[in-house]
Amino acid sequence: MNKQTPKVGFVSLGCPKALVDSERILTKLRSEGYELTPEYAGADVVIVNTCGFIDSAKEESFGAIKEALAENGKVIVTGCLGVDEGAVREVVPGVLAVTGPQQYEQVVSEVHKAAPQPHDPYTHLVPAAGLKLTPRHYSYLKISEGCNHRCKFCIIPSLRGDLDSRPIRAVLREAEKLVEAGTQEILIISQDTSAYGLDRKHATEVWKDKEIRAHMTDLARALGDMDVWVRLHYVYPYPHVDDIMPLMADGKILPYLDIPFQHASPKILRAMKRPANDAKVLERIKKWREIVPQLVIRSTFIVGFPGETEEDFQYLLNWLEEAQLDRVGCFKYEPVDGAAANELPDHVAPEVQQERWERFMAASQKISAAKLKKRVGMEMAVLIDVVDEEGAVGRTYADAPEIDGKVFLKGATEYSVGDMVMAHIDASDEYDLFGHIVIDDQAEDDDWDW
Repeated sequence: MNKQTPKVGFVSLGCPKALVDSERILTKLRSEGYELTPEYAGADVVIVNTCGFIDSAKEESFGAIKEALAENGKVIVTGCLGVDEGAVREVVPGVLAVTGPQQYEQVVSEVHKAAPQPHDPYTHLVPAAGLKLTPRHYSYLKISEGCNHRCKFCIIPSLRGDLDSRPIRAVLREAEKLVEAGTQEILIISQDTSAYGLDRKHATEVWKDKEIRAHMTDLARALGDMDVWVRLHYVYPYPHVDDIMPLMADGKILPYLDIPFQHASPKILRAMKRPANDAKVLERIKKWREIVPQLVIRSTFIVGFPGETEEDFQYLLNWLEEAQLDRVGCFKYEPVDGAAANELPDHVAPEVQQERWERFMAASQKISAAKLKKRVGMEMAVLIDVVDEEGAVGRTYADAPEIDGKVFLKGATEYSVGDMVMAHIDASDEYDLFGHIVIDDQAEDDDWDW
């Protein structure tokens, strides 16, 4: 690398959707010859991609900006926090520039000002799949921006706009490049995966000599032909989700759904202005499991939403017991600047929120422990994420990276990150599995099972 080549430091915060934004910015900068560095020292400029959804995320973002300013002095702020430039500059007046989410070209333009880079055809190169912030073996694939829903606790539409789906061919081309570069697991992300292509009226394009719609079902089917794990996130339980079940049953995509239910009480769902709050969701889950017995459902919930009574909360606990969801996260309601829920009456006291959160987590933990205990004695495919001196750590089809459980394989030090192995499950706890490898990645495809 030429000594005159400018270096760009990067801090990426927030959700996987923000991570994809960071990867796009880094890919553009690297294609122009910039050197990328994880260090503040020596960087000509530092970019901080922020999250601004809730107060705790804002605090983390401002902390990262202040640290970058203290360590380097030249900082560009982007991401959701950048929607309100005035508020950012009031807290951190020394930043060079402030941009909002998805403003990739503006971020790159600000880097050009802070650290000019003359064109050099010998260094302005990037891999075909672009630059990634995740390990080589799994990748997030963002299929759309924005959201058409107006949930009262959420400000995503004001931060990222209405639904804006990518063309189906563009999505599949990116997926193909990722697989060619070594990706073994594609994680589909958006604000509402079930709504993909709605804004395009599910326009049809030609891919591999076949017509394919900009639609979740067609996308899942096409990705299923790429012979990698395909995991669906942020799926709303619309009726057409039923059409995904045969693809899971046939092993085309992982039997895994991330569905943000948020609550179960009809009254609270109406207050939240949640979509797809059909009272027959439990019945549909039952039918899905009849088609795909190994189906894993993960979800997130909010307790202590304004107006939530003990009766509403107990309704949620009863619903959770009946639904038997595999992976569950829970948040205590927190006001968000600009959210409509702030104006609702009957806010729940913090101590009541905490008490309900603890009860909810205890109930979900009990369900998780019972489900994982049933896996003891099974042999399951495991994708390895980490290898150290004690062994390997990986995930089954039931576990998304960062948010779900892990499989600990003691003594499996001879393997590498990205290896797919067959493991015998020896033990379990509330969230994780423990086992040993019985078949490595040389096994025939027919030997594998979820």
